[in-house]
Amino acid sequence: MSVRRVIAVLGLVAVLLSGCERATVHDGDDPQPLGPAWQSLTLPAPPGAPGRLLVRDAVACGGRWYVVGGVEDAAGDTRPAAWTSADGLSWRGVPIRADSFYGRQNVLFSVGCRDGVAAVIGAKVGGAHGYPRVSTWGPLPDGGLVEVQAPFETYGGPKAVNVSRLAGGSAGWLIVGNRSSGAAAWVSSDAAEFTLIEGAPELASDGAGVSWAFDAVAGPEGWLAVGGVLPPGRIDRDAAVWASSDGRSWRRTVVPGSREYEELQRVAVVNGVPVAVGLRGGVFGAWRRESSGWVAAGDFGRRAASGVPAVTALVAAGGRLVAAVTDGERYAVWESADRGGSWRPVVLPVAVAAGADRDVASVAVGDRWWLAADDGERGGLWWASVPAGS
Repeated sequence: MSVRRVIAVLGLVAVLLSGCERATVHDGDDPQPLGPAWQSLTLPAPPGAPGRLLVRDAVACGGRWYVVGGVEDAAGDTRPAAWTSADGLSWRGVPIRADSFYGRQNVLFSVGCRDGVAAVIGAKVGGAHGYPRVSTWGPLPDGGLVEVQAPFETYGGPKAVNVSRLAGGSAGWLIVGNRSSGAAAWVSSDAAEFTLIEGAPELASDGAGVSWAFDAVAGPEGWLAVGGVLPPGRIDRDAAVWASSDGRSWRRTVVPGSREYEELQRVAVVNGVPVAVGLRGGVFGAWRRESSGWVAAGDFGRRAASGVPAVTALVAAGGRLVAAVTDGERYAVWESADRGGSWRPVVLPVAVAAGADRDVASVAVGDRWWLAADDGERGGLWWASVPAGS
């Protein structure tokens, strides 16, 4: 099972066990799908034994594009891999220097970007208890990535739950995840060393409920993290956001919602407005921050009869949002041109069924979109030009 799937299962165990949620059925048909003219791109084979490319995440900033993942050889052994591009069309491998036993087996699953430079989180399940062994990877002067040495309990140890997402911004780098004390953060100025922030007031669990963080993004006011809080005596989460100027001190806001299971799994900033997407009962829902506070926006899709639904990517460009999701049975991509108010499906270049070691991630720059997809047999990258109004 991939690290991302482990995170989704942990985050949704309460609603799946409760059995009390009912998938929402929308009146009428879904909007007319958007059908981009997807074109396949080539990711060169990394050095080493040949194998299947694993693509897990993608990002673009400062005139650079990055795709990260790994390689799985015929014996089932994995190693980290990453690719970069200066135009989004011609790609080359990123030199990777692993310094530990598990680092040499990492699959890279979350990439952040700052001023055209990337930092990455990777993991490999192993050890006596079968936990993900997490490594972070920082930038080298030659454009490569180097495994960052850290004490085991920085990401693991008896208080570990998961390490989720990495983001870059003007204040440096931020990782969000979860410890036994609730939502947690890791901060760094240069991605060379991260400091764990656990048990922080309002971020961690407290009398108001058990907190869980999924994702974070940099904004003009600092960092914004999203997730949910499980109040005492309840079996369903309420959506929550956290704001911080430095990644160390946090302010929590529980987002107004309903008595349904609600949580925010991804967040992006579109035209200066933060928008988060997550689960809203039996559908996917969007929330955005207005001058009066966070409000519910539109919803889309519906949860399948089986499997674990999740939002796997959310990016903003050209005034539009692009969200990649799985309903539990298959992956889909949806687009919004009104800050999450309404959504329409996007035709994919390849069908991807939900399951272990499968994933879909997206990137958008202006009116160009990129889609990284792994259908369990091969990983690939596609791009398309999607002008505004199309």
